[in-house]
Amino acid sequence: MYSMQETYKKVGMTYQTLKFYCNQGLVPNVKRDKNNYRVFDDHDIEWIKSLACLKKCGMSIEEMKEYLALCLKGEASIPERKIILDIKKKKLMEELHQIQESIDYIDWKQNFYDDVLSGKTKYYSNLISVEK
Repeated sequence: MYSMQETYKKVGMTYQTLKFYCNQGLVPNVKRDKNNYRVFDDHDIEWIKSLACLKKCGMSIEEMKEYLALCLKGEASIPERKIILDIKKKKLMEELHQIQESIDYIDWKQNFYDDVLSGKTKYYSNLISVEK
């Protein structure tokens, strides 16, 4: 069993985030030690890591609660869970595409600047008039 401190460090989140997730009911069946402090087992650790990933995927607390409720229904809810994850994956893929477009622009611009600085290309601007 792991304490709150051991758990939040193990899963890479803050104490406040872990406590918030527990208080929101996102960590089901939280166990308590003899002093009534929360304690977590290896299954809890893996679930909390999953919560962190779902958060990074853009899930709201309400969406995580919905996903948790489906998980607690067992194998029968897998098709519904797959749909939820597919929607999040598509959104992430769109964001990834937008990020790649931004990186491509920066690469192009840096190459242009390198070519201007090396004398390979004449400088031009769409914003100001450049003396010829």
